Amino acid sequence: MIVEQSYTKAIELMAKARSNKGFLASASDITNYKRVWARDGVICGLAALLDGDQSLIKTFEKTLLTLAENQHKLGHIPSNVFFKENDEVEISFGGLAGRVDTISWFIIGVCNYASITNNITFAKELKPKIDKGLQLLEAWEFNNNHLVYVPRSGNWADEYITEGHIFYDQVLRLWALKCVNNLFNGTEYENKINHVTEKLTGNYRKTDYKTPFHPKAYKTLKKNSYWMASVNPSGYQTMFDALGNSIALLIDLGDSDFQEDIITYSENLRASLPLKLLPAFWEPITKDNEDWKLLKNNCKYDFRNIPFEFHNGGTWQMVNGFYGMSLVAKNRKIAQDVLANIKKLNCVNDYGFNENFNTKTGQPSGVNNCTWSAAGEIALEQYINGKRFLV
Repeated sequence: MIVEQSYTKAIELMAKARSNKGFLASASDITNYKRVWARDGVICGLAALLDGDQSLIKTFEKTLLTLAENQHKLGHIPSNVFFKENDEVEISFGGLAGRVDTISWFIIGVCNYASITNNITFAKELKPKIDKGLQLLEAWEFNNNHLVYVPRSGNWADEYITEGHIFYDQVLRLWALKCVNNLFNGTEYENKINHVTEKLTGNYRKTDYKTPFHPKAYKTLKKNSYWMASVNPSGYQTMFDALGNSIALLIDLGDSDFQEDIITYSENLRASLPLKLLPAFWEPITKDNEDWKLLKNNCKYDFRNIPFEFHNGGTWQMVNGFYGMSLVAKNRKIAQDVLANIKKLNCVNDYGFNENFNTKTGQPSGVNNCTWSAAGEIALEQYINGKRFLV
């Protein structure tokens, strides 16, 4: 069957997207994707570490060094780095808003590279870069309340409407802190991990939490089966964020009963949709929704967030890769089903590895030969085979 070749094709795509400065976001000749991107590069690198291909692991090392060498003096990690033909370097820290999640992805990448390759010296050499990034994340709390404030467009969902104390960015930072503490154990890291964990478990679902961040909003918050997408001064954004919830499951955030609630919600949602995978955010924002204007205007060039596409309810293989990995220790059978459905999408258009798919029609969307679509499959397959990240 064609899907049986999918893993091999995914590795081939990752190899094709290598450069002497790191992983590119796509092997296609599209200028904006022929850059070393922080989150794309790290996700590809994590997949390479689990696969074990030494040439791909070397490219991951180059990716991390490129990001480290171009870190802003204040601690920002670039959204992407573009190397022009005349060796001129073009560094971007974001488009309409700066990117917050790149710091955490960089730290996760460095720590996992050092741990899995048994090269702790690499992490020690980049420790000043890690510390500067962590310090900036703490500054971005603004109110010293252990939750980072993220502008709209400030993370991977760069044309979506979430803003404020976005759950995905918080849980990604928590993962980064845990990785650093695993390599460089210290009371300071442990205390911060405990503070962030308390804020997340207390504020992003309705319980009997006594000191909520936003008491008025928390009072009217309804009980739900997943972590809320964000809380900001105007209240909660209550849409389902698949990547944020998947990373939370992956790093074992929350009690076991609530984790089961998340999985039950996710599996009911998957079963109700044609592609049998999770959409990035759910439900889609439509023209009659009060948030439509915010969504429609939040793009630098072309509007891509039509309902059921892109971030607005579109299906991403990368996102589902993390969801599948979060399930391996809890329900291996479901994880295998998620992998099978990821492979089906990656095989479309003769192994097109499209960026995402329309959840309603099943049609591919975004660029093809997308490396993190391949990485999502590779990492999940290796997780099922027994490999693990540092979490």
